[in-house]
Amino acid sequence: MQDRFGRKIDYLRISITDKCNLRCKYCMPSDIGSVPMGEILTYEEIERVVRAAAGLGIKKIKLTGGEPLIRRDCCILVAMLKDIPGIDSVTLTTNGVLLYDRIGDLKNAGIDGINISIDTLDKKRYEILTGKDELDKVLMGLEAAAASGIPVKINAVSVDWPLFDPVYGCASGDGSLFCDTEDLISLTKDDKVDVRFIEMMPIGAGKDFPAIPHDILIPYIFDRYPGIKPEEERHGNGPASYYVIPGHEGAVGFISALNGMFCENCNRLRLTSLGFVKSCLCYDTGVDIKETLRSGADDDEIDRELRSKIEKAVDLKPDMHSFSKEDKITEKRAMSKIGG
Repeated sequence: MQDRFGRKIDYLRISITDKCNLRCKYCMPSDIGSVPMGEILTYEEIERVVRAAAGLGIKKIKLTGGEPLIRRDCCILVAMLKDIPGIDSVTLTTNGVLLYDRIGDLKNAGIDGINISIDTLDKKRYEILTGKDELDKVLMGLEAAAASGIPVKINAVSVDWPLFDPVYGCASGDGSLFCDTEDLISLTKDDKVDVRFIEMMPIGAGKDFPAIPHDILIPYIFDRYPGIKPEEERHGNGPASYYVIPGHEGAVGFISALNGMFCENCNRLRLTSLGFVKSCLCYDTGVDIKETLRSGADDDEIDRELRSKIEKAVDLKPDMHSFSKEDKITEKRAMSKIGG
């Protein structure tokens, strides 16, 4: 599929639940409620949507949440999607808390890659940010995933710790704005694990959260690692720009939605757990497909309507987002309601 601006749309991010077992302050504060399970798309409904999307040119699937691993038997969904003709890869984004116990099932299901969200390697800062003392479990999951041979990436939101928590802040780091940066980059040293620094998205609680803009972070990293150079090999489906540090097995990536706008290369749609296909993260535009899935029409009619609505969502894609202009952002839901 191509949108109105000539971009090839071949990537679908699917939220399979709005629930999560952490309470990260910029994503899912404790006062955010969840919806009844009966409102969430079933695995069979998700499979049907992906079959329709694959027929239109979608080739890459990312399963997200909330936290996807808390949904029962999500590895079965991975296998279901892997069996769909035209789907080249199925990957998953997780906070990693449950990963150690699931890694064997994910590998057996054929998962093509795992992204693990880890914003800090400091136990206290991790607990302050997420509301849970789970870092040890996450690191066990990371080690197991890396040992399994599954491609692994770390997603690290660029948190401004001194502003977020001036009391504890960077107590175990160097006291600077960049207290976690080098610890996270060290994960790329001996294992083929990529670490991607992600600029804070101004969605939901994130819009008021202290974060480091990448026009400050990136020069700092380049200064600390003078041998760093652009990576020529493509890593995954998304918009990250990757760099390699001499002597490191993995790469360092940057997803800079605000200071490195990549809209001209946007290749994605998003499917929320409630069955809404979003055309752009910044706006509330898109199409509802749950009503089609549950309309009671015959199979051929449902499939035709699904294809038509997916094409409409592609047609609704804007040329670029407006995250730098808060009054232009029409998406008001929290990220957990949209999908990471």
